[in-house]
Amino acid sequence: MQTKIFNELFRAIKDVAPVVTSGALVVALFSCVLFAIRTYLSLPEESFSIGATVFQSGHIHRLFLFPFHHRSLPQLLLSITALLFLTGSVEKGFGTVRFLFIFLLLASITGVIYSFLDLLQDASRHTEGLLPVVLACVALTTLHTKMTKGFLCGVSFPAVALPWVLLIICTALVPHSVLLCNVIAILIGWVHGKGWLSPVDLSESRAAVLEKTLLFKLLRSFSGVMFVPASSQERRKTLLPQINPTPGSYPVQAYAPLPSTTTAHIPATVYEGWPHSASLTPSQHPHGRLSPNSDGHNHGHFATHSVGHNHGHFSDQIVGHSCSHGHSHSHGPTQ
Repeated sequence: MQTKIFNELFRAIKDVAPVVTSGALVVALFSCVLFAIRTYLSLPEESFSIGATVFQSGHIHRLFLFPFHHRSLPQLLLSITALLFLTGSVEKGFGTVRFLFIFLLLASITGVIYSFLDLLQDASRHTEGLLPVVLACVALTTLHTKMTKGFLCGVSFPAVALPWVLLIICTALVPHSVLLCNVIAILIGWVHGKGWLSPVDLSESRAAVLEKTLLFKLLRSFSGVMFVPASSQERRKTLLPQINPTPGSYPVQAYAPLPSTTTAHIPATVYEGWPHSASLTPSQHPHGRLSPNSDGHNHGHFATHSVGHNHGHFSDQIVGHSCSHGHSHSHGPTQ
């Protein structure tokens, strides 16, 4: 009984959990390693944060390291959860190599703008974490998707508003997050989605060359993790693998059986895949009346004149059943 409950729980978690991609895994592992190093060496909490000190002290390296830096363990876990659930579409759309480059590009531009604005303020406030870059990736996705509506907890809203809805939720849940930095990140994601950062972006051909290096070959060899190629053709094969169904896995068309009224002396033929027999055609009696076995809507009207002024009037109307009425009138002596 316990094994059955455990299997059902594991199956439910597997259905909800996102597909782990190589780029997101690298970012999450690097964040965990940096958090462990800072905790072990007892470094200050703001040692890799961005703010006015980036320009005041010349700590340019913080512009590239602040997304991987987290002050507390809850901040680290919530940021990794948001990363795995919200950035998978960007990596599947650009490839693992280009995703890592876009991640650093969005982080550095967001860090420069926020540090400059923080320098103009009287009270400086440092920030860090994966959340700003994650929101920038969500904003980038909304400009590349064809969906016009988004759904969250059963509520429908325009897809363009999705980053702002997540901004409110994540800013309230993730500790040490700064609203101004998250807003700047969303705007930078839209700028990248418009293609205005293409001069400094990594092209697909260069990314295809980089993924042939030893580091990315090692990353590709990991089992259980999806490595998304940079080439669009290879990426399509990875994301949409060809399905070769086994014989008998799909139902086949069953043709209509031969009717039981088919006699032995009437040969049965097949016309356009359906059995055809001469007995299926309606038979006609000598007096012009259709047989009761015929279906459809038919009318027969015959008139006969004979010597002695004999008039005959017959009509048949068949609609699923056969009905016949006959009337005859005769005048004069018969011969």
